[in-house]
Amino acid sequence: MTLPAPRTTAAPRLSDIAGQAAVSEATVSRVLNGKQGVADSTRQRVLAALDILGYERPVRLRQRSAGLIGLVTPELTNPIFPAFAQSVEQVLAGHGYTPVLCTQLPGGATEDELVEQLVERGVPFVLINGYNERISAPFVSPDDNAAVRMALQHLADLGHRRIGLAIGPQRYVPSRRKRDGFVEAAVSVLGMDRSEAELLVCSTLFSVEGGQVAAGALLDAGCTGIVCGSDLMALGVVRAARGRGLDVPRDVSVVGFDDSQLIAFTDPPLTTVRQPVQAMAAAAVGALLEEIGGSPVQRTEYVFQPELVVRGSTAAVRA
Repeated sequence: MTLPAPRTTAAPRLSDIAGQAAVSEATVSRVLNGKQGVADSTRQRVLAALDILGYERPVRLRQRSAGLIGLVTPELTNPIFPAFAQSVEQVLAGHGYTPVLCTQLPGGATEDELVEQLVERGVPFVLINGYNERISAPFVSPDDNAAVRMALQHLADLGHRRIGLAIGPQRYVPSRRKRDGFVEAAVSVLGMDRSEAELLVCSTLFSVEGGQVAAGALLDAGCTGIVCGSDLMALGVVRAARGRGLDVPRDVSVVGFDDSQLIAFTDPPLTTVRQPVQAMAAAAVGALLEEIGGSPVQRTEYVFQPELVVRGSTAAVRA
């Protein structure tokens, strides 16, 4: 682990800051002295230059936190959760709030227990990817049904007719929604019987290992294309296929879900369905701050459209 360089307490040199921020020394002086007449974007560039050069910000320029907001994530090993956490943190910081990151641990409080505590105490909260019709709260979700349909349609357009779905546990709403969307799409796009389509859904875990297990069953069922409920599962499918001597995408095409940061650099680069993380984070924070500010927020689900990102893990089916 690389530690950041310590900040210096020396007086900042105007010329260094001006060069880093690409502004005049006079502008830097106005910002450091808290004077008006500087555009917000320019002021932010100067403050960013201070941070980059390792200078402490003058006390008058340090932003006071408007309060603490808890951010609970299921885990941090799946790259999509740090991506959401970072996006939420950025939006909160823009409103002056400081997030406190809490990660669920094995043996600790479950998600249901945490939500129950919030409900009992009347604490405002918003759920991302966690719709529950029994809970009165704002929800922010991607359109899982559309995500699976566009992934299946992409494989069908490449000539695949035997397509499977590798998904996480059915106790999770996104898993159930993807399963339902897959079955509907398999019937309407591929002309499968509903019972046949249901047999091509394999529920395991949202992990590389879960993807490997699912791939074994789906490859045995003759699938040449596999849609996955997460990018990690997709990487597990690729690993399982290669373990059988199969090439991705020449023998098997694989589609992931999330489009977390490093997925474009895997081997092969992964075709995936991208969650609109930034837009979802902004909507979640917006709804939460409205609630904190005393403005009633509609107890509804805000659904965002995902995007298919085609890369190197999918190709036309072999004749």
